[in-house]
Amino acid sequence: MSDLHTLARRLMALDDRLAACMRCGLCQGVCPMFGATMKEADVARGKLALVSNLAHELICDPQAVAGKLDRCLLCGSCEAACPSGVKITEIFFEAREVVNAYLGLHPLKKMIFRFLLPRPELFNMSVRVGAPLQRLVLRRNHDAQETACAPMLSFMLGKRHVRPLALRPLSALVGPLDEPRPEGGLKVAFYLGCMGDKLYVDMARACLAVLRHHKVAVFLPEGLACCGMPALASGDAEGMLRQIAVNLPKLRGDFDYLITPCPTCTKTIASLWPRYAQRLGSLERDAAARLAEKTRDITAFLVDVLKVEALPDGEGTLAVTYHDSCHLSKGLGIRSQPRTLIKASGPCRLVEMNEADRCCGCGGSFNLTHYDLSRRIGQRKRDNIVESGAAVVAAACPACMMQLEDMLSQNHDAVTVRHPVQLYAQHLGLGDGPTA
Repeated sequence: MSDLHTLARRLMALDDRLAACMRCGLCQGVCPMFGATMKEADVARGKLALVSNLAHELICDPQAVAGKLDRCLLCGSCEAACPSGVKITEIFFEAREVVNAYLGLHPLKKMIFRFLLPRPELFNMSVRVGAPLQRLVLRRNHDAQETACAPMLSFMLGKRHVRPLALRPLSALVGPLDEPRPEGGLKVAFYLGCMGDKLYVDMARACLAVLRHHKVAVFLPEGLACCGMPALASGDAEGMLRQIAVNLPKLRGDFDYLITPCPTCTKTIASLWPRYAQRLGSLERDAAARLAEKTRDITAFLVDVLKVEALPDGEGTLAVTYHDSCHLSKGLGIRSQPRTLIKASGPCRLVEMNEADRCCGCGGSFNLTHYDLSRRIGQRKRDNIVESGAAVVAAACPACMMQLEDMLSQNHDAVTVRHPVQLYAQHLGLGDGPTA
């Protein structure tokens, strides 16, 4: 059990941060959890009330406190709508860390966050072993989303329709890269993220193809670890710090920007690494701050830096709707750039869906621990996609892509899911990269 004096200091600091909350309830209207359950305890106002009494609640029923705090997607919808500017997601991160310190980290999470993910070579080896074996348990659904289900693993995966692991991750296909900077041109570090490397290899290859088309040199170092968000979302800041410590030395070099196709990674590197790296030391803090200044989402990089422009409005033949990923739109304020990229993609005709910026229900590990709720929230998103009449739904987030594929496949819909960069790559004649 953690030192009680340390816990007391952290609880007092949380109380100070809660003072700005007016309990106005505006978070109710935007919270996907409240929309699914209609329970006050599931909305930000209810959780903040819990946090304000955290010391007493921890003593009375710590497991119940952990369970209530865990019923949150960390989508940031409440924070974006808060008139008082309360940093709600930061408070929830801190509260989960306090609860985790009080209860102790589950052994399985400790193994994953502190042993497996900070060791990319071990993580990659696990995937290389597991990818061929998945053929024994996965059954292809032969649907538009190219998903599979696993009846033999229903006790663990439920009835999910999942994308199979790539037989070879992108890091193994292309190896480490350190391309020479073109004269007068740009060079970027490409941070794949776990899902871009091991699930959405076709999307990641499309990103590399587009960067090379625009004569941008790529630096892809060997042995990058997870960004640390899964650990932090579970209250394990120690696991995140270990992953930051692995990544920072590998991301030194002469490059202009750090580009990611995953807004969760972008938001984590740009906003959270500098704050949490302070716990590692001043050198790590300064390195993280420098890196944060260079970090960009790939759609923003293509539109804002490379000046990719929408094509003139015409009679596009392919109807595409767009889902605003929470970490991209609410966390980073990036909304127009992915749409511009879609409009720059040849025959694509952008058709807006209802509630385009409402959470799809994935929430990272939330999907693993609360799948019934995740699916209920995701069904609402699926209905809006289908009602738009689009043949393709674009999402600039691999986690959202995974959730949308599951929901569309469960409903036997013919709508395909693509990253905006994949659509742009196809327009340029680059393909979106074969699935490995």
